[in-house]
Amino acid sequence: MRGLPDRGTGRLRAVPRLIHLNGPPGIGKSVLAQLWAEDHPGVLNLDIDRLRVLVGGWRERFAETGEIVRPLALGIAGTHLRGGRDVVIPQYLGRLGEIERFEAVARESGAAFCEIVLMDTKEHALERFYRRGEQGTAAWHQYVQEVVERGGGQALLARMYDQLTAVLAARPTATVIPSAAGAISQAYQALTAALSTVP
Repeated sequence: MRGLPDRGTGRLRAVPRLIHLNGPPGIGKSVLAQLWAEDHPGVLNLDIDRLRVLVGGWRERFAETGEIVRPLALGIAGTHLRGGRDVVIPQYLGRLGEIERFEAVARESGAAFCEIVLMDTKEHALERFYRRGEQGTAAWHQYVQEVVERGGGQALLARMYDQLTAVLAARPTATVIPSAAGAISQAYQALTAALSTVP
């Protein structure tokens, strides 16, 4: 199996990578994943939210649609990895079983599983979730904010943060990258450094 050439060197990697970017909602996962894909031709930016909106009725059945598209994402990731190409998945996963499903796909596809978690303080993470609708794809973020409000608002986000913290305690090999508001370039540099250690 031939892998992607390393950016800037042309050296082929023998083992493709499934790069999971985890972190609280609004922490910058999608932005970093897009930057990574743009800098690394052939890498698939598998943003699960983009799959969600392809399913009829996703607005009315938001959570249910998430359960539909995650198995699709697993299949797509496996296909791309078996072709010798990297996959980056920017997705909050707050349950160990969910992470282990993606890790298993990587192993079954002969790929390395690279677990990166973007983190800010709890207070700042909650603030950033509500601020992100002011930029970029505002309509999508505003809709997600409505879903969060119906689910409990800040209390829901706080629980999600706590769940992720518990997951981190159970995943000691995960790499934690500080992600401060407005510091995309610094987070990207840290991501590049972390992934440079993976063959």
